[in-house]
Amino acid sequence: MSTAHSFRGTARLSGRIFAALLGLYVLLPGGAPAAPQSGGQPPVAERGVADTGGPDGVVAGIVKRYAEDNASLERFHSAPYSRVRRERFREFFHTWLTALDSLPFAALSQQEKVDAILFRNTLTHELRQLEISEQRVAEMLPLIPFAPRLVALEEERRALKPVDPKATAALLNDVKKTLVDSKARYDSLGKAGKSGVKKTVANRAARAVGELKRMLTGWFGYHDGYDPSFSWWVKAPYTELDSLLGDYAGFLRERLVGVRPDDRTTIIGDPIGREALLEELRFEMVSYSPEELIAIAKREMAWCETEMLKASRELGFGDDWKKALEHVKNLHMEPGRQPGLIRELADEAVEFLEARDLLTIPPLAKETWRMEMLSAEQQMVSPFFLGGEVIQVSFPTSGMSHEQKMMSMRGNNIHFSRATVHHELIPGH
Repeated sequence: MSTAHSFRGTARLSGRIFAALLGLYVLLPGGAPAAPQSGGQPPVAERGVADTGGPDGVVAGIVKRYAEDNASLERFHSAPYSRVRRERFREFFHTWLTALDSLPFAALSQQEKVDAILFRNTLTHELRQLEISEQRVAEMLPLIPFAPRLVALEEERRALKPVDPKATAALLNDVKKTLVDSKARYDSLGKAGKSGVKKTVANRAARAVGELKRMLTGWFGYHDGYDPSFSWWVKAPYTELDSLLGDYAGFLRERLVGVRPDDRTTIIGDPIGREALLEELRFEMVSYSPEELIAIAKREMAWCETEMLKASRELGFGDDWKKALEHVKNLHMEPGRQPGLIRELADEAVEFLEARDLLTIPPLAKETWRMEMLSAEQQMVSPFFLGGEVIQVSFPTSGMSHEQKMMSMRGNNIHFSRATVHHELIPGH
């Protein structure tokens, strides 16, 4: 995903659907039907289902072509926070909704009907994500009023428009002045404690400045050295602006977010809000409101607490389950022995399943799973294991502080590790 896609956040959602669909479609016989050209009316609507090899091939072709065109547009519209990009994708998604509307839904197979519904759900979600993206960009635009002018430079480069070096130098110089003014303004407001800027928005803007800086580096490198006039005019103002962008990103994080440059542990969340959460639930076809989900979670937590009391009593700690939990946390492996435990637990899971004929496990799956250790830096965001074909194990490194070592060992003790390994390898991921 390109940095320009930062605020759509749809890859994590729609990617699952299309990866699954495309994985099935490559097995289907017959050719794929043509699909809409950029901004055009879908040929499917003109030719009809009969000309595309029957209903079983129609949605397959549409989804395949959509995925290819979507990826192509992503690569072309690489400028972050671009209004042009959002408008182009809005047109693109509406075009594909039109393609779906042209299909004779009743004539499709049951599987194709399911796929069509999933595809429509994804397109609707993508359109909603564009609206959310626009709102989030608008929130931080007062902090980065110079962004649209920088984005326009990259868009003009993508469009292969000629560059006026003298005018471009003047533009960069004006952007520099705007940036300096913004910094001075928010610095004075910050000192008075009246900036009125949410930490989440300031942190988002700091990330945006970093992305704009990287974009500008690529833009400058495209022209510099190939056009002597460009280098003569633009190099100095670009170099100054590049340095100021780096300083401004640091200023936003330190002054408005409150995170020092050497702070590598503080995490600033950016809640998406109730409306966006409702959209995510709708997209995932979850028929519960946030309040209903919280009520379910509380009910399940109450069950967990009851079970913890039972376990605490069995361990001899009565109803003091917290003391029982501390006892379990301290049952951890010694340094260097965690990989051996992981292997034993992985074998235990396989033996349990096969002895009871609960699951057919391909021999290759048992043969090729692998293990890696998470670094101290990775454990800051992944304090427990990660899994799949490779299980990534959290355990203290020699360079950690004593407190960090104990936290990692206690959190990944023998008994917690059993549930984690079974989840991250077989039969889990």
